[in-house]
Amino acid sequence: MKFKVRHLTTYHYSDPVQLSHHAAHLRPRNDTGQRYSAVDLQIRPFPAVLRDDGTDYFGNPTTFFTIQDPHTTLEVEASFVVETRPVADLPADGGGAWDGGDGVHGGGEMDFLYASSQIPVLPEAHAYAAPSFPPGRPLVEAVLDLTRRIHADFTFDPDATSVGIPLAEVFAERKGVCQDYAHVGIACLRAMGLSARYVSGYIRTIPPPGKVKLEGADASHAWLGVFIPGWGWLDVDPTNNMVAGEDHVVVAWGRDYDDVSPIRGVVLGGGEHHVDVAVDVDVLS
Repeated sequence: MKFKVRHLTTYHYSDPVQLSHHAAHLRPRNDTGQRYSAVDLQIRPFPAVLRDDGTDYFGNPTTFFTIQDPHTTLEVEASFVVETRPVADLPADGGGAWDGGDGVHGGGEMDFLYASSQIPVLPEAHAYAAPSFPPGRPLVEAVLDLTRRIHADFTFDPDATSVGIPLAEVFAERKGVCQDYAHVGIACLRAMGLSARYVSGYIRTIPPPGKVKLEGADASHAWLGVFIPGWGWLDVDPTNNMVAGEDHVVVAWGRDYDDVSPIRGVVLGGGEHHVDVAVDVDVLS
């Protein structure tokens, strides 16, 4: 699939911001079976300092910028063309027994094996995951079953949570958005001794039959990846109960949302603020 992605973020401040420093994850990764081109990043007001050729600790393309002019509105607009590919064939043996026959094998990168700022160690995560991971079950089968159960047991509700809500509350209320679904899945997998990472990006959305797709009506998306020893990373999307494939555009990955938030920063002044986000994911071919 080939997509044109546009992501516009607008910050509105009640008082002038005198100085601000920001880091943004808005350019896609180029090493995940996808290739991008025609990247354009517009920042208004124009920054005094701009560095858009760097990467963060996890290898995610990262833009750093500083604005020194007083402003009450900040607009950051990213657009690019990206071509994705279908997911590779899953391992014929299902990745082998998830527990190696006699104990969890874990594996993968150590950064994704342990607790992180938004995904603590929770006994309820282990209790929820356990039915999907009986002894000797193939790893891929267990992961797909966990993905299915999260999709069935949790209710998608954009009004139920906000960024930074404790994961224990998400488990208790069984409501949330894609970010929460991903955090729940990662917590469960890490509780079973498996490496799991948070993936952010976009997903192709299709309007209801007979309806026209509204401009700016799409949204950023999140899912998760789990390490399959001897095969690599398998991305699954519990929000939609599916293996993430060519309809998913990868921007960044990390331990949890805190590592890959689209824009974060420090401002001097500004008072109260609110944010508007508009995203378009259009199919080119």
